Amino acid sequence: MLLYTRGSTYLLPLLLSYFLPLQQSIFLSLQGNKKIYFASDFHLGVPTYQKSREREDRIVRWLDSIRHDAHAIYLVGDIFDFWFEYSSVVPRGYVRLLGKLAELSDSGIKLIFFKGNHDMWMFDYLHKELNATIISNELILEYGGKRIYVHHGDGLGPGDGKYKLLKKFFRSPFCQWLFARIHPNLGIGIADKWSRNSRIANDQKEEFLGEEKEWLVVFSKEVLQKEHFDYFIFGHRHLPLDIKLTENSRYVNLGEWIHFNTYAVLDEFGALELKTFEG
Repeated sequence: MLLYTRGSTYLLPLLLSYFLPLQQSIFLSLQGNKKIYFASDFHLGVPTYQKSREREDRIVRWLDSIRHDAHAIYLVGDIFDFWFEYSSVVPRGYVRLLGKLAELSDSGIKLIFFKGNHDMWMFDYLHKELNATIISNELILEYGGKRIYVHHGDGLGPGDGKYKLLKKFFRSPFCQWLFARIHPNLGIGIADKWSRNSRIANDQKEEFLGEEKEWLVVFSKEVLQKEHFDYFIFGHRHLPLDIKLTENSRYVNLGEWIHFNTYAVLDEFGALELKTFEG
């Protein structure tokens, strides 16, 4: 298995990584019946502490259920509804999830975190504590003759120009430096108030718009005109979707864990399946 990651930021200073994102290659292999798992959009922290804790406990049970055959776990963005790493402070909470991930990492399971639109301000804390690889943008994975495109999904496809501009600003080293100057009590308080206005915090139900209007489907089809991928895997949309794009290409959205508890698994034969955790 060969992974190409563009934009991982923990190995070089933030400024360099913003202007000169590097392409990284990692060689991996699946042994026996080991599998690769993908999940996204846990949005821990909303809408209330109690509901977030219940969801966190469910996620920990899911992680326990897959540890026996997991080679790697890809967390494809918005794991936290807000995340910012000061030099000596991170948001409180999530200790059960982080503790379980540390346990899995120590057992040899590889962890890959993608930055989402809610937790784009990940730097080196999760790498240091969990030995996790942090992905800023897309990841291209090759295994068993299959090519897989993975991205959180924010800022892709047509439209949404306002967010694309905001994303560029929020991802900038200058913006992150400015935010780090704010005391954590105030900074995290502002972010929490902002996040509680989000669609997921307000239990806004998503509806399928049809292939022609689903922007990540449109994006995937545009990419296919230039190069082939067997699978496109995204989060962000909050709907579990498995759509056939061509005879040998599929679009899979991982959904979210407030309503659906869905994830995808890639087996040793290169087959990808979207599943629901019932535990």
